[in-house]
Amino acid sequence: MSHQLKTGGDRGYLRIATEEAFATREQIDWYLRMVQEGSADRGLTSLWGFYARSPSERATTILARLLDLGEERLRHMDATGIDKAVLALTAPGAQALPDVAAARQLAQRANDYLAEHVAAHPDRYIGMTTVAPQDPQWSAREIVRGARELKFKGVQINSHTQGEYLDLPKFDPIFRALADTGQPLYIHPSAPPDAMIGPMVEAGLDGAIFGFGVEVGLHLLRLITSGIFDRYPQLQIMVGHMGEALPFWIYRIDYMHAATVRSKRYAALKPLQKTILEYLRSNVLITTSGMAFGPAILYTQQVVGEDRVMYAMDYPYQFEPEEVRTHDLLDIPLATKKKLMQTNAERWFRL
Repeated sequence: MSHQLKTGGDRGYLRIATEEAFATREQIDWYLRMVQEGSADRGLTSLWGFYARSPSERATTILARLLDLGEERLRHMDATGIDKAVLALTAPGAQALPDVAAARQLAQRANDYLAEHVAAHPDRYIGMTTVAPQDPQWSAREIVRGARELKFKGVQINSHTQGEYLDLPKFDPIFRALADTGQPLYIHPSAPPDAMIGPMVEAGLDGAIFGFGVEVGLHLLRLITSGIFDRYPQLQIMVGHMGEALPFWIYRIDYMHAATVRSKRYAALKPLQKTILEYLRSNVLITTSGMAFGPAILYTQQVVGEDRVMYAMDYPYQFEPEEVRTHDLLDIPLATKKKLMQTNAERWFRL
């Protein structure tokens, strides 16, 4: 242990954790029913068949922490020097529910529940709106309610919705609402859909170890190449886990995207106004959730710019005090570190 972790800015900055999860009992009960009835897809069965049913210490501890927005979570924040946490309903949120009316109700009640706790601890908690993309028009209205009535600061969507991605035209009302409210969209991982999960789940690689990142990286790339930022040039999309590998692949992605557009091989790939790297530098925000690895943080800052990388812990799934110290001890100027830990979050979430 190199230094004590304290809140209050004793190292020259506050620590704002930007990808922190909570759950509701209603949500977990839905997942349990779906797993038990056999109506869950392979991803939900793998993920919540474990976290909601396993007697293992990891599963029981994480579930208990997800369900707590009270004293234990605040104690953990204090113990690791986290001044504020940006909270969103854990994956896959309401998106897995086949009953659209039930999905809307679950999302709305989760938003109301989170708003109560944010109001009780306004100096510690920041909320993000949960939606049910199964109903894009309702989701658009809930984004507006979250922004204007509940005072939430962003929207989280847990990647695909039953195998459908946000680049499909049916989801455009969601992006219009984001544009109207000026709120960022956080695309959080979910288990890959059945169409891609097979080889991953067979090898035990479908979750956070690999499958989550691959699936969200695909989702973000689909959105970029569909021209989402040409249609909505002010839109900001956040992703965690050091950009779900896209910054590390960006040279090849840009090269092959340009070559494929020229070749007219795929109807889906059209010319864009910018390169994909340029979109990463103007419209994509990246958090360090689950990636407390100095070389990766420094590289990503270099690729997308120090104004576009933000700290996150990924509580409670990855609750490691030493990872906070890793960020504190990065060999970068204090002004850059303050952006990483505090002021980038304040700017992009409009705190």
